[in-house]
Amino acid sequence: MVLTKRERLGKTFQGEETDRVPVALWRHWPGDDQRAADLAEASIAFQRRWDFDFCKVTPSSSFCLTDYGVQDRWVGSLEGTREYTRRAVERSLDWTELRVLDPSRGALSRQLDVLRMLKDAFGTDVPYIQTIFSPLAQAKNMAGQDRLIEHMRTAPDRLKTGLNTVTESTLRFIDAMRKTGVSGIFYAIQHGSYAMMSEAEYREFGRPYDLQILEALPDDWWLNMVHLHGSAPMFDLIADYPVQMINWHDRETGLSLADGKLKFDGAVSGGIGRWNPMYTGTPVEVSEQVRDAIRQTGGRRLVLSTGCVMITNSPTSNIRAVREAVER
Repeated sequence: MVLTKRERLGKTFQGEETDRVPVALWRHWPGDDQRAADLAEASIAFQRRWDFDFCKVTPSSSFCLTDYGVQDRWVGSLEGTREYTRRAVERSLDWTELRVLDPSRGALSRQLDVLRMLKDAFGTDVPYIQTIFSPLAQAKNMAGQDRLIEHMRTAPDRLKTGLNTVTESTLRFIDAMRKTGVSGIFYAIQHGSYAMMSEAEYREFGRPYDLQILEALPDDWWLNMVHLHGSAPMFDLIADYPVQMINWHDRETGLSLADGKLKFDGAVSGGIGRWNPMYTGTPVEVSEQVRDAIRQTGGRRLVLSTGCVMITNSPTSNIRAVREAVER
């Protein structure tokens, strides 16, 4: 019996047998991510071509910050990410002067338009999830990484004032998403890594704001994923977050899918190296990683993906290899 996408994912989250392992890949859309209609069109076309089990909506990281005054540009990154050319925070005092954003205006409103277009295109057949950057990740993009760490250690109260404002803006945007048909969020954490800061620092400046957001998600959003970005992830610190999936760089960090599955009760997402073999390898090598991911997990509580965004010009043959491997 062939399951619907929602049925397949729901059984996967519960550790039940399914007709096949769920699979989804996602990528940035440089240039197209600056206009609502273009981002929606690119996302819809990609989903219709490959028929993934859900569509992860990937705007530029600045979508939630443009209305604070940041500016950025694409300079050719293979990942499709943009370079910040103007920050919103230079002095520590600037954190105290941020305002709560109105999701019905500006860049946030344009992103809601994207989700409405996906609702018109997908209906209830294809689940889709919106990327939400953690408050600390947003703060990094507003100030720059070095300045963020400096302010964390020299003006912590001012930074926390800014994080409270960013959290409130994020919660208002999430509330405005309720009528757009989304099934959940892709919650991107960029500082939950021992390579970025200490665990004590993340407990103070990251985790409380993460939980404010995740615990406020609507009860009927059934498809929520945490992405734990970077090397040396603080997996144990976020393993109790109230989401259905955790995605991380399992092929690059030494923390395997099997390891993650022992620490987290929901589904683990990953299994394929986004650089090697997805970008530089062959379809045969891609298929072997898929088989290995299924072996590690027994094919249960696994959502097959890359550990982060797919490289924008990854070979079509490798994407096809991922999609066809689960059918076999």
